[in-house]
Amino acid sequence: MRTITRRVLPGFGLTLGLSVTYLSLLVLIPLTACVVKSLDLTLEEFMRAAWSPRARAAYWLTFECALIAALINIVLGLVVSWTLVRYKFPFKTLIDALVDVPLALPTAVTGLVYASLYVKGGWLGQFLTPLGIEVAYTKLGIVLVLIFTGFPFVVRSVQPVLAELDSDEEEAAAVMGSSRWHTFRHVIFPHLLPPLLSGFTLAFARGVGEYGSVVFISSNMPFKTEIAAVLIVSRLEEFAYREAAAVAVVMLGFSFVLLVLISLAERWSQPHAK
Repeated sequence: MRTITRRVLPGFGLTLGLSVTYLSLLVLIPLTACVVKSLDLTLEEFMRAAWSPRARAAYWLTFECALIAALINIVLGLVVSWTLVRYKFPFKTLIDALVDVPLALPTAVTGLVYASLYVKGGWLGQFLTPLGIEVAYTKLGIVLVLIFTGFPFVVRSVQPVLAELDSDEEEAAAVMGSSRWHTFRHVIFPHLLPPLLSGFTLAFARGVGEYGSVVFISSNMPFKTEIAAVLIVSRLEEFAYREAAAVAVVMLGFSFVLLVLISLAERWSQPHAK
């Protein structure tokens, strides 16, 4: 007797073809064009453009600030997610909606707002500057705007998982005399580790590629507050397209390796969540 095999989703061939086509047009072809453009340079020219002291300083600042912001967002995102899921309070719906504001707000607006707030005569800068805390046009300002832009990714990654957690395990731990901290660490946190890593990955990737908000809050000074995206734009404004492509290729390589490592960490965390 002939067995009929049914797929879960119909039209697999068509949907796969469309997916590959769109990914090729939107991702693969542009990235390939960037790499091909950089190949116009000789190896010496490539190294001079992509691995100069100025470029290395820009790479380091970009990944350092993105990493710090993503790590801070893990803590803030977990606290906000926990509050929104576990507690009832006035204006909860409004606060939940405000979490998504950084996703809808143009990044240039974010940079302008933060710059105006933290300059020497700004609403917050006038109090912080006399205390020796410089925010505008410093590394600290870059980290702040990256926290703002990456914050929603962690919250929206953790919130649905936290909402679906079965309370029976927590109640069983409480009946057995487990403390709140012990229950959170051994019962709840293993379930939250995968979404936390996913939110961290998204926030980190957003920070690495951020430009609009950073360009206004930082002074864009080489070796001090110039990120890689600003360096690429500077090369483009100089009509040095091949040199800009070389810097972009190095950023692409670094980002790909880091994302692969984070993806492996996510896979490692899956068995621990069960």
